Amino acid sequence: MIGELPRALEVHGVFYAIRTDFRDVLTIISAFNDPELDNPEKLYICLVILFEDFDDVPEEDYEEAYKQAVWFIDGGAEPSERRTARTMDWEQDERLLFPAVNRVAGCEVRALEYLHWWTFLGYFMEIQEGTFSHILSLRQRKAKGKKLTKEEQEFWRQNKDLCVLRPKITKEEREQRDRLNALLGD
Repeated sequence: MIGELPRALEVHGVFYAIRTDFRDVLTIISAFNDPELDNPEKLYICLVILFEDFDDVPEEDYEEAYKQAVWFIDGGAEPSERRTARTMDWEQDERLLFPAVNRVAGCEVRALEYLHWWTFLGYFMEIQEGTFSHILSLRQRKAKGKKLTKEEQEFWRQNKDLCVLRPKITKEEREQRDRLNALLGD
């Protein structure tokens, strides 16, 4: 039905209730981006968090359940084979993202008891002018190999901690980097 927000997903003819609050989906996205987790772990975490009665989903239906989960997380969009450069990070950009979403929503969304993921996603897609959209625009232009203006370059330099996406590294990589820095006296 047009305008209805999904609260269940169909997996091989059976409808399973799902958790639809934006916080649940952001937790799943965080797991997807966790370098400490392997793909089977990420898939399992996604299904356990999203499906309210995950234990009722037969193991042979996990693949289809995952496809449906990704469809839901993508806001109902069909999967795309096209890969684009990473220009945002839900966790790193949190301090910029929520004020932008709040402006669109007209309230502090984190204070709401419940907000459907697709509604949150709709607010996100309507973000227009502001710090977050400016930084996102700069990242997208750099990812496409386009030159920034002098003013944009200056903004980038002055706000590097906000503009540059930090790579996700494992605990082992972090420890190795810290040992190396200690040896170098940093």
